[in-house]
Amino acid sequence: MNIDNGATDASAITLADMDPAIAAALLAQKTPENIENALSNLPGDVALKIASHLASEAGRHNENSGTPHPLEGLDGTIAQLMIEAFGILSPKDTVARALDYIVRTDPLITITYIYVTDDADKLLGVLAMRDLLLARPGQTLEEIMTQTPFAFTPDVAMPEAVNAALEKRHRLYPVTDDAGTLLGLVYGWRLFEYVATEISAQAGSMVGVDKEERISTPILQAFRMRHPWLQVNLLTAFAAAFVVGMFEDTIARIVVLAIFLPVLAGQSGNTGCQALAITLRSMTLGELKDFPVTQLLRKEVILGAMNGFFVGLVAALAMWLYAGISGAGDPATLALVILIAMIGACMGSGIFGVLVPLTLRKFGADPAMASSIFLTTFTDILGMGLMLFLATSLLM
Repeated sequence: MNIDNGATDASAITLADMDPAIAAALLAQKTPENIENALSNLPGDVALKIASHLASEAGRHNENSGTPHPLEGLDGTIAQLMIEAFGILSPKDTVARALDYIVRTDPLITITYIYVTDDADKLLGVLAMRDLLLARPGQTLEEIMTQTPFAFTPDVAMPEAVNAALEKRHRLYPVTDDAGTLLGLVYGWRLFEYVATEISAQAGSMVGVDKEERISTPILQAFRMRHPWLQVNLLTAFAAAFVVGMFEDTIARIVVLAIFLPVLAGQSGNTGCQALAITLRSMTLGELKDFPVTQLLRKEVILGAMNGFFVGLVAALAMWLYAGISGAGDPATLALVILIAMIGACMGSGIFGVLVPLTLRKFGADPAMASSIFLTTFTDILGMGLMLFLATSLLM
């Protein structure tokens, strides 16, 4: 039987499974000693990745006056992680009786705390193992217990529960109703496991994979989860194809443009995905509460312009060389078209990367659900439409 005598840091149990940036955000709330202990228990490469994010997270934490980030985007309440309570004794039981209870408990059950309740199951106090070991055998539990202990109610939302766990750092938390009746227990590591699971599900959600789907999900059930979003993707692809079809004559007369369509779509799509990833991460960590959306949009527009300009220079040079060798048209004008289109597409995709998840959240949908499907459509329409419009205006 394992006996735990302290409320030490439990988050390291799942830090290795988390995104390094998220793990760093969680660790940034802790003391330097706890951070050092947590990283020392991780594989060297994992600890290094997490540590690389700690400086920026610590700085951001200080700027926000030490308030932990609420983990927005987590659904559910603490009740879904609750298990049946164990380790329950009465206030009149002695220390000797409590130790005998622990010895006789099923070895598979790890006793971390003793929960003291009255005849109506109302939680009166809690004892850690060290309290029992340091007390006299004849003392009653009500003499040495910690009164009015911290407890969750079953309707506490997950973001609030995670932030409380970051502050308290207990291994096990009691769950009581409004009257103080002990309903069950929640392991601290289960909370952090839940965070890791939710974050890992975001990548699949962005392409229409349901959060509930696992590798063991039956084929027909997985089909029902995935297929509707593929139909949505098909409809949005038709929209992009319609825009390209509007400039069919331009493509037919300047065939070289068709070669650069996937180049433009790929670059603008990647720019949009970068903005989308940052926005989703900020929503998850609650950073958008203190960071104006207009400022984020301005940042992404500037980044899009800078990235589009330097990427566009390379693409324009490639167009100039190709057009000059193949004699497909005016090389200088075609190069200018590519440069302007790349800048505009990257700026627009940055805006879409911010607005798509925010719009989904505004309408009550999961901000991560199928975001990339809509983002890809918008960036394709903008990027390819802008390039073909410029080519038509300047060359036709």
